Amino acid sequence: MLKHQIQACKAICLLLLLICSSLGAQNIKQPKPAIQHAKTYKAVDEIKDYWLSEKLDGIRGYWNGKQLLTRQGNLIHSPEWFTQYWPENTMDGELWLGRGQFQPTLSCVMKINIDEHCWHKVRFMIFDLPNSNEVFTLRIKAMQQLVKQINSPYLLMIKQFKLQNSQQLDNKLNSIIAHQGEGLMLHRGNAHYHVGRTANIMKLKKHQDAEATVIAHIAGKGKYTGKLGAIKVKTPSGIVFKIGSGFNDAERETPPEIGSIITYKYNGKTQAGIPRFARFFREKSSVRKRD
Repeated sequence: MLKHQIQACKAICLLLLLICSSLGAQNIKQPKPAIQHAKTYKAVDEIKDYWLSEKLDGIRGYWNGKQLLTRQGNLIHSPEWFTQYWPENTMDGELWLGRGQFQPTLSCVMKINIDEHCWHKVRFMIFDLPNSNEVFTLRIKAMQQLVKQINSPYLLMIKQFKLQNSQQLDNKLNSIIAHQGEGLMLHRGNAHYHVGRTANIMKLKKHQDAEATVIAHIAGKGKYTGKLGAIKVKTPSGIVFKIGSGFNDAERETPPEIGSIITYKYNGKTQAGIPRFARFFREKSSVRKRD
């Protein structure tokens, strides 16, 4: 009798060990993906040398051939059917719900407990193939063939197009902004994939934006009595300043928590390096625990 009880205990312990190991493996952070980063747009001599695409307001994703990862190497918990039949090729892209849908996208994509309902609306919009040795023009053709071959409703390619001059560039940017888009990306056609920040790919917006950490809340006055008046933030370079505009009523009632990362818009900087006309744009990441 005692022998059977000991064997049963051993079996239970082994089962618990396997379960714990499995859960731990699912949450292990993968190596940070070696990806390409764009520089801010500077006027170029020949627009015709560049491919253009809309800058999507989503969550950057990296498909390593087996798993979806964030740019920091964190596992993105997606339904099995979302990545079913995806290729072993590495793919760089954006998880996207649509224009002006950043917060719903963030809420859906970053949940550990998968919400399959919202994932049905998400698309992985690929814009590059990191492991390809071809120039970007040829990588576009490879991506087109890949998407066509896989034929998944959740795997699409960002449209790449050409313009002839700066006037067309301005017109296209204004059109995208008017329809709640974020901006444009310019990618040199003869460039190879370059890990790190490179001028071969540039982002063009109507405004500048950056990230900062919330370090304090400042109480409001007048119509904002009892609500948030402003937040005090600190940039990665150590610049501290206040942001008091850009918040809606709900955000003033429940402001970004201290320690969270926010994105703000601004127009140039002072000689002291303080952003001019800084206004709150959105909460980039929160210290609140997600489901």
